[in-house]
Amino acid sequence: MDILHTCMNVSDADELADWYVDELDFERSWEFTSEDGETRNVYVADGQGVEIQLSDTDGEDEFEFGSGWDHLAVKVEDVDAAFDEIDHHGVVQEPSDQPAAGARTAFVEDPDGHVVELIEPL
Repeated sequence: MDILHTCMNVSDADELADWYVDELDFERSWEFTSEDGETRNVYVADGQGVEIQLSDTDGEDEFEFGSGWDHLAVKVEDVDAAFDEIDHHGVVQEPSDQPAAGARTAFVEDPDGHVVELIEPL
């Protein structure tokens, strides 16, 4: 069994896709629009082919983040460099070592406020 994708509701699929491509080196993989024309889905993929589905429904641009969703984790070569280079939209946690996890991590927000964890294995 493999994880194929995670779907996130977003305010502007193109803006968010551009952010994941420009800031985290994902690639646009494909897209489709619902039959009623109201929801556009743009997919971005990491280097292993795991995708994020960015689902943009007309008129929906504010979302409540429930307690069931926490963050998306992305492996990076150098957390400090990535943290300094990424045009993030909020700092949740600055870079720090997590010895129990064997990693250095930082948490930032994407343009819609989804939390993205940057992980550098130690």
